[in-house]
Amino acid sequence: MSDKMLLVLDEGTTSTRAMLFGADGKPHGSAQQELTQHYPAPGRVEHDPTEIWHRTLACAREMVAKAGGAERIAAIGITNQRETVVAWDRTTGEPLARALVWQDRRTADFCDRLRKGGHEPRVQEETGLLLDPYFSGTKMRWLVENEPAVAAAAKKGTLALGTIESWLVFKLTGGTFISDASNASRTLLLPLAGAKFDEGLCELFEVPRGALGEVVDTSGNFGETLKELFGARIPICGLVGDQQSATIGQGCLTPGETKATYGTGAFILANKGQDVPQSSHRLLGTVLMQQGGERTYALEGSVFVAGSLVQWLRDSLGLLGTAAETETLARSIETSGGVVIVPALSGLGAPHWQPEARGVIAGLSFSTGRAEIARAALEAMAHQTFDLAEAFAADGAEWTSLKIDGGMSANDWMAQDIANLLGLPVERPDFVETTALGAAMLAAVGCGMHADLASASDAMRGNVGTFAPDMPGEVRASRLAAWRKALSAA
Repeated sequence: MSDKMLLVLDEGTTSTRAMLFGADGKPHGSAQQELTQHYPAPGRVEHDPTEIWHRTLACAREMVAKAGGAERIAAIGITNQRETVVAWDRTTGEPLARALVWQDRRTADFCDRLRKGGHEPRVQEETGLLLDPYFSGTKMRWLVENEPAVAAAAKKGTLALGTIESWLVFKLTGGTFISDASNASRTLLLPLAGAKFDEGLCELFEVPRGALGEVVDTSGNFGETLKELFGARIPICGLVGDQQSATIGQGCLTPGETKATYGTGAFILANKGQDVPQSSHRLLGTVLMQQGGERTYALEGSVFVAGSLVQWLRDSLGLLGTAAETETLARSIETSGGVVIVPALSGLGAPHWQPEARGVIAGLSFSTGRAEIARAALEAMAHQTFDLAEAFAADGAEWTSLKIDGGMSANDWMAQDIANLLGLPVERPDFVETTALGAAMLAAVGCGMHADLASASDAMRGNVGTFAPDMPGEVRASRLAAWRKALSAA
């Protein structure tokens, strides 16, 4: 089997992609298509489920052909944007409405009502999540309440509600209706310690329990694709949410190991082992993976603004020609000259959770130029990461190191600055497509290509570079004091 390939379907927010991997983790090809973003009203974001299916299938077929046919594919792994909800009819297999995307905020009032009703402590204790429109459960309720076709299917008993991996498995297999534990743990409907979707939580969120699929492992044999799709059946052996997948792809397989993905925002997950995570610092508890019915958990913290700060400096203020220019500018000066940026352009995420906070640029003077502002923007990544490190430690998940990926992680200056401020080694793999790699690892284990995840990680992860901390204590203390002062102003 080691001469066969793994096909990963990587379902993003703005595009869908298919990638080929060898048993050694080396990429052998990629096909990608954009997804149409629908914004019917402020705060509303939708996708077309049929478009997702057709474009995913087209990308997959391109990669199957590149591999030399379906017989050359050992297994399929799927990773996806986690909280987007699709409603479809189990009899016809057709969607009943547009998908509500994870960014959609239309259920904010319902979340407020539940919060005012005193339900958040119970919800957080059971699910590890907070009452926020971000998560899937309230979107499912909205579809049943507001889309006549969805309500009619619910009444008939033919309604299916699921996240993107659930939708794709149904279409690929011709009817298998499942949700893997990592995605299911983002719905507000799965207790972290529960094997299946919970009747009481479904009742609280007014979601019909019968419209939900079976909760399954993140690796195993989940069925085979219809023969007519690729010319032969291919087993589906890995299913996982995107941030969990990146954590696995980074080799964070033991408690304390932590990854940070720096993209538009930043997502940080720390492996918590078999301990059900309980946060008293408003971090999220989530299922990292499930194998043989046994779960590994993670604590998660989200930063709303990371790469989008650099994009704003470039596109809205015109201070940069390219994002890569920030590294050159940061290196051109010794310090930021007292400039501190709090990038609360869309509020502050974990651990502050201040949606009304607004961005601050502090410490400006006549000597401030483009370089100081660019350097302060990169320093803000380390400052936000440090705040999360403190929150994780206070919740009993102290970091032993930090493994970084995502588009911004290519910036060597930023990677070194994060290591310096944390006082921890920062690791960055040569191959930064860790989300797709994690799904490939799970599929490799699920089909028997590798014996277990540790073996898959050793064989597939590739080379890793390390940034060792090198910052005098007084410089670090001064930086953090200036950050906290600016933060209080935000």
